[in-house]
Amino acid sequence: MAKNGRPGLPRSVQAVFWDGVRAGLGVREAGLAGGVGTNLAKVWFRQAGGVKANGPGRVSGRYLSVAEREEIAVGVAAGQPVRAIAARLGRDPSTVSREIRRNGCRGRYRALAAQAQAEFRARRPKTAKLAGNARLRGWVQERLEERWSPEQISVMLRREFAGEPEMWVSHETIYQAIYVQGRGALRRELAACLRTGRALRKPRRREGERRGRIKDMVMISERPAEVADRAVPGHWEGDLIIGSGNSAIGTLVERSTRFVLLLHLPRRHDAAAVAAAMAGAMSTLPAQLRRSLTWDQGREMAFHAQIALATGLEVYFCDPHSPWQRGSNENTNGLLRQYFPKGTSLAGHSREHLEAVAAELNARPRKTLGWRTPAQALSEVLTAAA
Repeated sequence: MAKNGRPGLPRSVQAVFWDGVRAGLGVREAGLAGGVGTNLAKVWFRQAGGVKANGPGRVSGRYLSVAEREEIAVGVAAGQPVRAIAARLGRDPSTVSREIRRNGCRGRYRALAAQAQAEFRARRPKTAKLAGNARLRGWVQERLEERWSPEQISVMLRREFAGEPEMWVSHETIYQAIYVQGRGALRRELAACLRTGRALRKPRRREGERRGRIKDMVMISERPAEVADRAVPGHWEGDLIIGSGNSAIGTLVERSTRFVLLLHLPRRHDAAAVAAAMAGAMSTLPAQLRRSLTWDQGREMAFHAQIALATGLEVYFCDPHSPWQRGSNENTNGLLRQYFPKGTSLAGHSREHLEAVAAELNARPRKTLGWRTPAQALSEVLTAAA
């Protein structure tokens, strides 16, 4: 029921709206398709957390539709017998009789009011698992505040509480407990702890970037095959994440262990600054962890020959507009945006803060590592080489 006792719009109208959203229409266009205004369409979208599956779909034919209830209302108002109304609808008389008895009032029957009552009964709400289990909710909230992803939390719950299924929850349940209003489970502000920082589910888009050509580049096609299969440690991928005011932080990811190093670039990120920061970071690693580096064709790598000489790394360049050739680094940059949001200045972060962020990221369990942490994986590599 809507405010002031007036029945809300029937489910079929929302179903048309959500059919449009699922077909790829924007919220405004889907609202127009359903015959509702943009403001109401936005409310429906927000209440569902932007999760398309949460929007109602078409009602099964076994249930009475709004049109059928309108026919019943016309028949009741005209004093027609139940069997005559049922015959016109092609329904069993007991179905019509039960509908009038349940959703009518004092011999009167209104179609929209009856539809609203039927939809309200059909909701059968139950307490969400996270809302009803304070221990589980607390464990999940603590990990979200440590910037674990819902998938990491879901997997580790099963490992930490192997014999307690009441402490298990899927990653989608965690997302919806944050996204969907009215669930009463997780605090909505925890959305800021997700990688995207969004409180609504939205498609991600990426803009291309044009780069100039660097002298004497060695392309990724010439990179040894051992780099691609990740069997040999010591091969790195790198990039810059850019903030406001032309600020930047350098990111390095080891391909086999996903271990992260961050380059401190407090004043500028030209080729000289990046080369100096790279040499400093790599000097802390043993030789077996300094085999190759793959980067895109950004001008910050113009001094790649000096980097190779100072670090012992063979430097390779990706093809233009091919970020998937540095997949581990792209994924890590997405994780780092939890700590360094887009549109913020990166110049004020100290070297110590960058080291703390890298340590926290290296302590997160990773699915691709069999839920080991990058720090554990790197330690195993060093122990095996000792």
